[in-house]
Amino acid sequence: MGYHMDQKAFDQCLLKLSKEYTIYAPKRFDGKGAFSDTDLIRYGEVKTVEEIEFNEKSRFSFKEILLPITQTLFYFTENEIKEADSEQRGAIVFLRSCDLHAVKRLDEIYLRNGFEDVYYKRIREKVKFILIGCSESFDSCFCVDMGTNRSKEYSAGVDKKGEDYYLDVKEEEWKELFSLNATKEQDVTIPYVTETKTTVHIPENLSFAVAKSTMWDEYDSRCIACGRCNFSCPTCTCFTMQDLFYTDNGKVGERRRVHASCMVDGFTGVAGGGQYRKKNGERMRFKVLHKVLDFKQRNGYQMCVGCGRCDDVCPEYISFSNCLNHLEEGMKEVSDHE
Repeated sequence: MGYHMDQKAFDQCLLKLSKEYTIYAPKRFDGKGAFSDTDLIRYGEVKTVEEIEFNEKSRFSFKEILLPITQTLFYFTENEIKEADSEQRGAIVFLRSCDLHAVKRLDEIYLRNGFEDVYYKRIREKVKFILIGCSESFDSCFCVDMGTNRSKEYSAGVDKKGEDYYLDVKEEEWKELFSLNATKEQDVTIPYVTETKTTVHIPENLSFAVAKSTMWDEYDSRCIACGRCNFSCPTCTCFTMQDLFYTDNGKVGERRRVHASCMVDGFTGVAGGGQYRKKNGERMRFKVLHKVLDFKQRNGYQMCVGCGRCDDVCPEYISFSNCLNHLEEGMKEVSDHE
């Protein structure tokens, strides 16, 4: 069912929903950008539709809602362990099609990867998604080539046109609320992009043989191993564990799950001081092939959703999309040497 409403009516719907859900959306944080006097677009709690940033891409993804940067799993004493309480309220997340496809990737990793992660599952079960329509892409997006430019797996979709909002509501329990506040009911189609300024081509014959290509060597000097690409990516899921002790005897404290990055020093450290993938080019190779080869072999579709955030945040202007376009040359190089 589709609805046309103005900002005031939409706010009334959000106000009603906020009694049951915490609402998150891309939001502008004045003066918090990477450079002086610049703003930051990232996810935050919103109360009104005016707070939602519809016209710019968020620098960081929605995933911090499903996967908190720091998450306490359990508390311990010398004699017992107590699992941390879960959030009781549900959440509504406004996101674009690429990010909605990223949810599918997170579900695959945390719910269908041979086990169910209880900490992820109990948050995921309480989250509903509102799709933000995209009438055109941002400069670094390549969602069309990754097949993530369109999605129908949402509770509601919203298309903003000027000061008016057009909603496609699928969640049955929401329809009465939106119907009561709508200017009128009408068919609504959520827009999606059909072409992007950035394009990628991943070779059909891509194999792990490309790991021997010299294409990775340039990243030894270009990449500074800061990990910003991982933290902005909606499908990166690596984490580490930290024990926080409350007392000097080390017998009372909590265990936390904390975001980690395959691009930074120490991620592959092992007992005895050894470390796999010491060179930054090796780390780049691991990340790229996991995104577009290993995951696809396991699950039948690409892990990367083409949001382009990694290109946006890299301080060394390394382009992930450009790297993907070099894979064909890399395959040709290793084939010529066989």
